[in-house]
Amino acid sequence: MEFNEETIDKLADLLMIGLTPDENKMVLDEFEIIDKNINKINDIKGIEDAIPMTHALDDFECELREDIAEESPSIDELLSNCDQKDGREVEVPKVVE
Repeated sequence: MEFNEETIDKLADLLMIGLTPDENKMVLDEFEIIDKNINKINDIKGIEDAIPMTHALDDFECELREDIAEESPSIDELLSNCDQKDGREVEVPKVVE
């Protein structure tokens, strides 16, 4: 994907954030810096032959605990921790308009 002013505006519209022309230029400048830095990776000798890591720790061993079925707390007990509730539902503040 090539980043230009139109691409930045389209992406900003999809994210529902309006950008001023100055903000658009700032984002475009930042993408140019990121692109230059990412391309430095291509200059590393033998990078094509590198085997991607599947985990950050090579000697990582995972032991799963035994799954023991337990009695679940009742709805009333769980809702006793809530400040606001409506029947069996937790009321939360509206964060999106």
